[in-house]
Amino acid sequence: MYAGFFKRLLDVILGVTALFILIVPMLIIAAAVKIDDPKGTVFFKQTRVGRNGKPFKIMKFRSMHSDTPKHLPSHMFSPEDYEKHVTRIGRFLRRTSLDELPQVFNIIAGDMSWVGPRPVLAKEKELTEARNAAGLSGFRPGLTGWAQINGRNTLTDEEKARYDAEYVQRISFTFDMYCMLKTAKIVVTKKGFQEGTNRQYDPSVDFEAAEEFSLQYDATLSGDIGLRTLGDQKDTEKEPTYAGK
Repeated sequence: MYAGFFKRLLDVILGVTALFILIVPMLIIAAAVKIDDPKGTVFFKQTRVGRNGKPFKIMKFRSMHSDTPKHLPSHMFSPEDYEKHVTRIGRFLRRTSLDELPQVFNIIAGDMSWVGPRPVLAKEKELTEARNAAGLSGFRPGLTGWAQINGRNTLTDEEKARYDAEYVQRISFTFDMYCMLKTAKIVVTKKGFQEGTNRQYDPSVDFEAAEEFSLQYDATLSGDIGLRTLGDQKDTEKEPTYAGK
């Protein structure tokens, strides 16, 4: 019941409330972004995979220079390229996650939820396929998620999918509130923040090319997701296991 109706209702109520509270800080940030790099736009929009594979435009405050290669995840930059492309205000916005604030519009519009699997690019196939195999395609992507809380950018794609699957199994109002409060703590401590350190990128790759093909889900990837309790632990921590594994 919560996941089907009340979660969406909560998203709208909190979204409208947050927009009312944050409108002045967002205007200040928008001005700072424009002053720092006048050639670029205030907002950065990028196509991501949404609920049931439907693409949508995610919104962020722009944190990279206007001439930065588009349509690729920032973790695919080398450390040198990350430092080259990030703006002064952008570095601060990314470390504090303030660049994510415009996603409140995505939440109100129904593209996203406050809590859920983080939306990915169509070309991030490994993570997308792992989530499909876990039966997660029917859930709205979130501003934050269980994977973000448990490692953020330091996790592998497989680890992210496992945490996302665990979230779906434990989804509830109480768990969503816990995730949001935990996220606030992580933002303050910057735990798990990592940019431009994972791997090199190929600048010739267009991450929106052949999008109509990339967003198609392979039906053979569908499967069930189960949970097994970790042995002899005092708490109730659970680890998701994929069907057939």
